[in-house]
Amino acid sequence: MKLQLLVSAVKEEVTTLAERMNVRTDAWIVNQCDRFGYQEYEYREHIIRCLSMAERGVGLSRNTALMRADGDILLFSDEDLIYQDDYEQKVLQAFEQHPQAQVITFNFEVDERRRTYYNETGHWVHWYNYGRYPAYAIAVRRDAILKANVTYSLLYGGGAKYSNGEDSLFLHDCLKKGLRIYADTALLGKEVYRQSTWFSGYHEKFFLDRGVLYHDLYGCMAKLFSIRFLWSNRKEMLTTINFRTAYGLMKQGIREGKLR
Repeated sequence: MKLQLLVSAVKEEVTTLAERMNVRTDAWIVNQCDRFGYQEYEYREHIIRCLSMAERGVGLSRNTALMRADGDILLFSDEDLIYQDDYEQKVLQAFEQHPQAQVITFNFEVDERRRTYYNETGHWVHWYNYGRYPAYAIAVRRDAILKANVTYSLLYGGGAKYSNGEDSLFLHDCLKKGLRIYADTALLGKEVYRQSTWFSGYHEKFFLDRGVLYHDLYGCMAKLFSIRFLWSNRKEMLTTINFRTAYGLMKQGIREGKLR
């Protein structure tokens, strides 16, 4: 099997990015900047293909790489990751050990302020625990994803209309199409902390956008999951907006999702 890295970047110097990320496989780098262009180069005997584009949106970026990828296993990635030397072996070994899995999530070292998960033990991912994983933790079998016709939403994430959630929707659609997702304990690398491209505080738009996302994720259960979300995160998120107001904003978002 061949592993290929799919990197989403913004205004990066692509000719040095592979070295900075310690890339040791073939890769596609989609760089959202202010121009259009294509270039490729060799790094450690691997082909690094770079596509520059003036459009914005992380979902568009990931789909652009996904459409052009030719690896057997695809690992989604961001520009601020540094990989361990043996990440390729760890990913391929996980897929060899779990042939029934079409999607596998992996661990990364991240700043505690950004941590949403850590796979302490290997386990299968289901509808009730899929919403914690960032896109860069996800690797997929290319043929299975193409056959299931699963792509990233263009409505969510940095550069899109709604703040975030494209990664959760991707896994939601994988499960909906019958693909099996496994959470592996292997550590692939670390994230270099940077300012978030979409998060600017727990303000009205944050909760409204989360309501729209929950409509798409949970359907008729969206209000119940909204209450759970707000209650579980009340100490961190509800310091300037109270529970009732935040829930009202999420319900407004749910209604907006229904009318789209």
